[in-house]
Amino acid sequence: MQKTFREKVRDVVRKIPKGKTMTYKEVAQKAGSPRAARAVARVMAANFDPDIPCHRVIRTDGKLGGYNRGGEPRKRAILRSERVKI
Repeated sequence: MQKTFREKVRDVVRKIPKGKTMTYKEVAQKAGSPRAARAVARVMAANFDPDIPCHRVIRTDGKLGGYNRGGEPRKRAILRSERVKI
């Protein structure tokens, strides 16, 4: 059975190592839908699985973007704790 786009996105994001980030666009490309960056953002906005590090997905322009578990300030704090240069 073929994976859904949501499953592919979650698989890609699950593999982002601590201390690293990917853009929504990069995740879309790795999930096989290079023009679906906004759809990746929607998948991440609906993610509450702690095994999916959605805080590691950022915007292409370098801004952090939203975070459904505490907003941008929480996302920034988590990334800093992982030693990501923001």
